[in-house]
Amino acid sequence: QVQLVESGGGMVQAGGSLRLSCAASGLTFSTYAMGWFRQAPGKEREFAAAISWSGGSTYYADSVKGRFTISRDNAKNTVYLQMNSLKPEDTAVYYCAARRIPAGLTRGEYDYWGQGTQVTVSS
Repeated sequence: QVQLVESGGGMVQAGGSLRLSCAASGLTFSTYAMGWFRQAPGKEREFAAAISWSGGSTYYADSVKGRFTISRDNAKNTVYLQMNSLKPEDTAVYYCAARRIPAGLTRGEYDYWGQGTQVTVSS
């Protein structure tokens, strides 16, 4: 049974930082590309960042580029999202996801999803 468990969300003031973690189990983590998506109230889920199975390639939405950094530790079966210079518009539930085929990582066509963690940025 595959499980993706996000943690690290919370409330922070604008300009602050948070680091999200996503611990994976039940799959061969090192063979999956991983992504972070987010969904704000009343909006559709959107892509934030993705990373290849090896960590050698990363992808970012324009809205987070230069502020967010995705990384992974295959020995710990964990993917991270370091979020700096947070803005109120970053407020959303953040989801991690796993995809076996490393293509179309900016689209929401992933194999497995976590339950999400809330990030709230106050102005």
